[in-house]
Amino acid sequence: MTRTTEAEGLRAIADDYDAFFLDQFGVVHDGMRAYDGAAEAVSAFAAMGKPVVFVTNSGRPAAFNEARLARLGVSRETYLACVTSGDVAIQLCEDGVFPLPKDRRIRCLTISSLDDYNLSDRLGCVRTNSGADADLVVIAGSQADTIPMSDYEAMMRPAAERGVACICTNPDRHMLTPSGLVPSAGAIADLYAELGGPVTFVGKPHPEIYEAALALIPGVEKRRILCIGDSIDHDIAGAAGFGAARALVRTGILADVEEAAIDGRLAAAGVTVDHILPALRW
Repeated sequence: MTRTTEAEGLRAIADDYDAFFLDQFGVVHDGMRAYDGAAEAVSAFAAMGKPVVFVTNSGRPAAFNEARLARLGVSRETYLACVTSGDVAIQLCEDGVFPLPKDRRIRCLTISSLDDYNLSDRLGCVRTNSGADADLVVIAGSQADTIPMSDYEAMMRPAAERGVACICTNPDRHMLTPSGLVPSAGAIADLYAELGGPVTFVGKPHPEIYEAALALIPGVEKRRILCIGDSIDHDIAGAAGFGAARALVRTGILADVEEAAIDGRLAAAGVTVDHILPALRW
């Protein structure tokens, strides 16, 4: 394990890799603003002629995330693509990897952030707010900062008890909000599973999103890709399973976690990192 100092930053290690897979929340921005130096770091990668791909647990489409990155100062010209778990999930449904009912128009209960019906609408589903008549449950985001988990449980229980299939397009268990960390979509999906419903997770740490990103950079070896993230359970575990190099940043959900505790979490997860960085800075 290598700990690079803030003074060294990414400049000291960038030559060792041919491509970069970047997490978005907690690495480049906190949902409201970009972290100091993050946009400049992405631009520096681009100036080296090395591809940057955002690999993000977001139920929303690439275009939505690209627009947000642009608003936060990350130019679209500085990265190759934004691969989202939501888009990957749709592709899995369209390819038949995730089977859907074919004898009727699907009634879909979507749990997400405000007005996010990306998967449901793109598959031509009928929206429903009731688990009692849902044919499919999509958990793409969370409003757990304003909606109690008990309300989510009541909404989902009728579907879970009927064994309705659920797709979780954001496996993150926690999300950053102005009031701190709250349960994210992955935690809501865990609750659905506890209620007896079957859940398919799409996104980090699961392999499909990494394979989708790798397809954009043919010829690059996995070991020559540096995956940068702030979540041990998602970014680091996912990159390790994929076979890429790993850099953990001390922003996002790890901003207030002591170094010894981070070492303990890595050991508990059974993963190692190649670099620990204070932030995404060049």
